[in-house]
Amino acid sequence: MTLLAEDFGKVAVLMGGLSAEREVSLQGGQAVLEALVRRGVDAHGVDAGRDVLSLLQQEQYDRVFIMLHGRGGEDGVIQGALENIGMPYTGSGVAGSALGMDKYRCKLLWRGVGLPTADFVMIQEEADLEHAAALGFPLMIKPSHEGSSIGMARVDNREELEAAWKQAGGYDQDVMAEKWITGSEYTASILDDQVLPLIRIETPNTFYDYEAKYQADSTGYFCPCGLESPQEDSLKELADRAFRAVGAKGWGRVDIMLDAEGRPYLLEVNTVPGMTSHSLVPMAARAQGVEFDELVWRILSASMVIN
Repeated sequence: MTLLAEDFGKVAVLMGGLSAEREVSLQGGQAVLEALVRRGVDAHGVDAGRDVLSLLQQEQYDRVFIMLHGRGGEDGVIQGALENIGMPYTGSGVAGSALGMDKYRCKLLWRGVGLPTADFVMIQEEADLEHAAALGFPLMIKPSHEGSSIGMARVDNREELEAAWKQAGGYDQDVMAEKWITGSEYTASILDDQVLPLIRIETPNTFYDYEAKYQADSTGYFCPCGLESPQEDSLKELADRAFRAVGAKGWGRVDIMLDAEGRPYLLEVNTVPGMTSHSLVPMAARAQGVEFDELVWRILSASMVIN
């Protein structure tokens, strides 16, 4: 079916919001908004406050392009609220969004279905630090419900572990310790439930942190990723299985580490990836011959199918 701009009706691009990733969301949301307007869509930016549902209804929007990151926007909350008022939206549904946002439970699910991921434990109280240390250093410490590497830190000893746990705990009461994987990082972008060419990420930083993602010019992105076709195809298949396992759909991203022996480890899934100038999905789409405006159009087109 060929869609016309008017078929979408009045579109709200939800951005901003109340999470720690507000600024990144505003940047990506503005880029998406401008792309939709260039394609003739009746699109409007909406900074999602606590009154967002009543605003969407009062302004008689027909559908929503979700560009909210983090809690309240990427965790199933806004998805469930929109379903309650019968308003179509882009991306994954309630369950896929909630599991994708919860790093700990996402990894539990992956492990349960036999997909490879690094050893991990939850740290909810001081006594749990011993369970984390038992994994062996170095470790990665992560708030379970944050994105954009917010609150994450590598730790190399017991003292650093406790300090990083307390820091991450400022963002989330659920903090995860994950066995550090030394190797290369790859990301698999997904569009229309198809895996795009992989991107290899290189950074001089300790890991691919917030600064490396959004501010640094020293981060290297390689697409083609440098792997032989059979190995890249194998990783793409793994990403597809990981994405589907959590119930994600439409578009998103799966991050993977390859250790020194070439063994893959799933890191996390992102159901509303960034759409800024440094973002990975637009980069992978471009490698597939899909420019930014077409990428945004295709993501919105998928909202025409009932979630």
